Amino acid sequence: MLDRLWLPRAVSTFGPRIDFLFTLIFWITVAAWLLVTAGMIFFLLRYRSRLGNKASHIEGKPGLELLWTSATAIVLLTLALMSRSTWAAIKASGPPGDVFYRITGNQFNWEITYPGTDGKLGTADDFTINNEFHVPVDKVVRIELVSRDVIHSFFVPNIRLRQDVVPGRNTNLWFEATKPGLYEVPCAELCGFGHSAMKGMLYVQSQQDYDAWIKQARLALR
Repeated sequence: MLDRLWLPRAVSTFGPRIDFLFTLIFWITVAAWLLVTAGMIFFLLRYRSRLGNKASHIEGKPGLELLWTSATAIVLLTLALMSRSTWAAIKASGPPGDVFYRITGNQFNWEITYPGTDGKLGTADDFTINNEFHVPVDKVVRIELVSRDVIHSFFVPNIRLRQDVVPGRNTNLWFEATKPGLYEVPCAELCGFGHSAMKGMLYVQSQQDYDAWIKQARLALR
């Protein structure tokens, strides 16, 4: 529901799971806000200053305090357990990759390195293009993230993917896009005076279109 209201459309296999957690937390927060606001209004009216009323000392109720503290702890623990498997699947493991890339963040652009005809990164036939990230649809994409200078943050809202890129540290992540299209890849970490202009584009293509683009890009860079 929320993705139709203000979130960009999720186009990754794990996007719906993240949206479910986000939506659940949102409505729990709304419910808590309504309860607190209703209670506040009730007490403002019930104990407002009136002529002839005298102040009285009110004792706390340990049982009631224990109840709402326990309820809050149970809600938080339940959310933690529900989200654990989702974050583990996204951050800690993931399926084997079908295509592989290295993305380097620097002030102020993304450098996307593609494997050459051998399909392997780190060999002589690799090639690099600025800010153009082409991937095939319905394929597991594996990325090695590195930074050349400061901390950046690789952010693809439609994929529901965000990962800080830290100098001196190689970070691996994955996603599988489910819908062809063109999606923004901004930097979500203030990285200098040109931060606002640091934006790449993710091109999710059919396998046929992806193969044709790769072939053309290799020929153009010879």
